[in-house]
Amino acid sequence: MKLASRASHLGQRLSGWLAWLSLLGLGTVSVIVYGLFDANLSARQQQLLERKQQVLLHWFADASSAPVNTTLTHMLTDFMAADASYTMRLTAADGRTLFDNTLPQAQAGRVLQRVFELPITPPGSSTASHAKATLVMDLRSDDALLRTLAWILAASMLAGAVILSLLGGLLVRLSLRPMQSLVEQINDLSAKQLERRLDGQGLPQELMPLVTQFNALLDRLSEAYRQLESFNAEVAHEMNTPLATLISSTEVVLRQPRSAHTLEETLGLHLEELRQLASIVKDMLFLSRADQGIGTRATGIYSLAAIAQEVASFYDAVALEADVTLQVHGDALAPCDAALMRRAIFNLLSNATRYAQAGTCISIRIAAPAQEQAVISVTNRGPEIAPEHLAHIFERFYRADNSAATPQNHGLGLAIVQAIAKLHGGSVFVQSAQGQTCFGIILPSPAQAHQAPTGNRNTGQEPVPA
Repeated sequence: MKLASRASHLGQRLSGWLAWLSLLGLGTVSVIVYGLFDANLSARQQQLLERKQQVLLHWFADASSAPVNTTLTHMLTDFMAADASYTMRLTAADGRTLFDNTLPQAQAGRVLQRVFELPITPPGSSTASHAKATLVMDLRSDDALLRTLAWILAASMLAGAVILSLLGGLLVRLSLRPMQSLVEQINDLSAKQLERRLDGQGLPQELMPLVTQFNALLDRLSEAYRQLESFNAEVAHEMNTPLATLISSTEVVLRQPRSAHTLEETLGLHLEELRQLASIVKDMLFLSRADQGIGTRATGIYSLAAIAQEVASFYDAVALEADVTLQVHGDALAPCDAALMRRAIFNLLSNATRYAQAGTCISIRIAAPAQEQAVISVTNRGPEIAPEHLAHIFERFYRADNSAATPQNHGLGLAIVQAIAKLHGGSVFVQSAQGQTCFGIILPSPAQAHQAPTGNRNTGQEPVPA
């Protein structure tokens, strides 16, 4: 709950970012519009002032011989009165003011002015000379227009940003509805409906990888749940048999007095059943610890042939009783836990002996087909495993042939082999065809292991220095 309260709302974040982007975009457009309008207005003002100057120059050029008198002053007043935004001051060469219609309030605002000379004949003189003309353009009306435009653009920018934000927020919520439908589908999932999957119909393409990966996760969870249920059932079945035997034999003994010899035999049977139970529990505990990555001790570079030869020597008596022979071929070095590798090879030999034809040879082959792989395979001649069983043969308590079930074979041997291979970063494989069955382990084998001297073979007790 605390995590949910701290999480930010995606719709609000997207709406907020859209609002800021809208404000930034409209603000940028407003600034550009204002700048362009101001530039065009300034250019127009310069053109108008230039035109006014040219008219005055043309006019005074034609009337240069006429003296500056009252009539000319009235004409200038009428000319300047045609546009109140223009004023002019005309000053003679001796500093006298010949004409001036400037207003004091016009100087308070921003103005644009031109200073140039006009040909005139001063009063009381017959000689033409030049007077300095100062033409002033009052920009207050244009500045007011620019202020009005700025307010309009600012209001339009804010209003547009608000409208776009509201519409964007609505579109964001509509776009996020598929996410809500996914949440509802996930909420409907339960352990009783493991076959259900998320429906990606109508979802945008961006969400399809999420749906695909989630459905793949559900497939793995469903398979794990199925295996767990099967495992629980198998555990109950495997432990039920020895427990039922213990209970029934104990009840039989307790019905009437028994001799010490009978009681001793009964206790011997009970001990055998208890050992079977202890073996199952021990193997289950090992698999549980292996699932958590617990179980490997310090590893070293070992000779797999030396380990296999040690196990084969220990297994000779069992092989002799089963009328089979054992042979070890090849060698490779690999980093491994020697004790766990002995147990894996022992389980593979036990499985091969159980199904091997009498008088045949069980072959333990060790090779390094790839530079960074070492392969241990155990092959026996005997009945083939049906193809439908091969995919499940390493599952816990799985038996392709239930008739081969014995107190020593409770269906965990090959599962333990797979667990040991995974603990070493490897894998397992099985092949069964043409009257031969081959189980094997693939282990990672560093390149430096293959570069070790061939004469320095390890007996399986001490690691080869890496």
